[in-house]
Amino acid sequence: MKFSLPRFSLLFVLMLLWGCKSTPLPEEKPEVPKAAHSKLWGREGEFWLQAGRLPDFSYAGYRSGEKPIPDHPIATSVDAFGARGDDNIDDTEAFKAALAATQAGAIVVPPGRYIINAVLRITRPGVVLRGAGAERTTLFFPRPLEAIEPNHGETTSGQATSNYSWSGGFVRLQGNFGADELTPITAGAQRGDRVITVGKPQALAVGQVVQVWLTDTPENTLAQHLYSDDAGDTAKLNGKTSTSLVTKITQIDGDRIQLERRLRFDVRPEWRPVVRAFVPTVTDSGVEDLTFAFPETPYGGHFTEQGFNPVAFVNVAHCWARRLRFINPESGPMVGGVFNTVSDVVFESKRATDKHGNQGHHGIYLQRLGDHLFTRFDIRMRFVHDISVSGCAGVVVSQGKGVDLCFDNHKRAPYETLFTAIDVGKGTRPWKSGGGDALGKHAGARITFWNIRAAGPLAEPPKAYAPWSMNLVGVDLGRPGVAGPMGTWQEFSAGEVVYPMDLHASQLARRLSGAGAGK
Repeated sequence: MKFSLPRFSLLFVLMLLWGCKSTPLPEEKPEVPKAAHSKLWGREGEFWLQAGRLPDFSYAGYRSGEKPIPDHPIATSVDAFGARGDDNIDDTEAFKAALAATQAGAIVVPPGRYIINAVLRITRPGVVLRGAGAERTTLFFPRPLEAIEPNHGETTSGQATSNYSWSGGFVRLQGNFGADELTPITAGAQRGDRVITVGKPQALAVGQVVQVWLTDTPENTLAQHLYSDDAGDTAKLNGKTSTSLVTKITQIDGDRIQLERRLRFDVRPEWRPVVRAFVPTVTDSGVEDLTFAFPETPYGGHFTEQGFNPVAFVNVAHCWARRLRFINPESGPMVGGVFNTVSDVVFESKRATDKHGNQGHHGIYLQRLGDHLFTRFDIRMRFVHDISVSGCAGVVVSQGKGVDLCFDNHKRAPYETLFTAIDVGKGTRPWKSGGGDALGKHAGARITFWNIRAAGPLAEPPKAYAPWSMNLVGVDLGRPGVAGPMGTWQEFSAGEVVYPMDLHASQLARRLSGAGAGK
């Protein structure tokens, strides 16, 4: 007996089959993370407390973010002094002559590879060493700094090494600050205040930029304060800690001086508070659009470095290094002074690693006085210490990534530091830090991590890493966040993204809009 479908049933089946072919299945849309807003910030900064545990990071970098980094007009070119790229002849003297002859403006380095065997010093304001682009202009340094200008030293434990292990660079922006004492501060003040009382108000003027300067006691009481009174062992600091705030005077009323910025520390008589002059000799200078290349020699390991370092900032303000590539460096930029910016930089290496898988020492070293900005970076190699901060305040590190980054807080009270919108890569060692024994915990007061991404949850920071006032917002530690007024502040929930992504950018935008801090 034959079985057959009625005609209308066969037609219905054919229609279903045709519909399956002609009507695509709906695409699966990726799940959109939920937006979260920190209780320290809110949606637009309305929860931000002026003297709370979330510092004001908005003053970091060139001109405190109030002006873009300028493009200086061309003053000369190194080829006018005899430099020729790609001829395999030493170009050092031509570069030195160009720097000596340039009072201000950009010194152009045309496309090509140039051989340099000396330190190139920028010691005037408004001078820039500018290549034709990192992909087109390369400076090659065949010998290390230790062979050119020897600078022997030792570690805090007495191990012999070169001081170039943690300082120095082949292109050196170098100046000094007019740090004369103008007046003592005669009354105490608290963190968050904007008014100080001075003994010699006649030495000051509205609009003047000054340093509020504190010096420690033999008992390290200032250092303790800069660690939120949770410093760990400070025995070897020996009372040598100092800190400062560079700010403008906005009003003078008798002996009461109003500052543009709020104090980021208490002022106490025991710390000999004074107002110092701040007259930097080198500002608005920089190095840009270049590759710095070094020999492809094996990395010998920690403290074997001889000084294959590209750039150093020494007692300069409002200077920059941008759009650079570093190939085979032992260390990256050494950034001292105040209000300096390093941006849009790439680190690469083909050097054979040490036994720990490292190819260099410090990726970048951000040091006193502080308020530096390190942003938009790509660290494609592994350093013993990828991003180092030591002995300074107000540093911001943002919008960068690396293969397996570590946030090396290198002791000596680096406080009120911000790391924001960073992809650490593998995430196996985010808290790995150095520094000598008995110099305090690695990080100081109110260090803040905001939207840190990794391949998976990060380990808990060890107790020796930072004091109780640390902030962790948008950082996955493999557990829900726990926030409290007198302990580490952690805010994180799986599937949520904390806005704003870049806290520094939002704080700056709020300040420039005139809104200031919230409550």
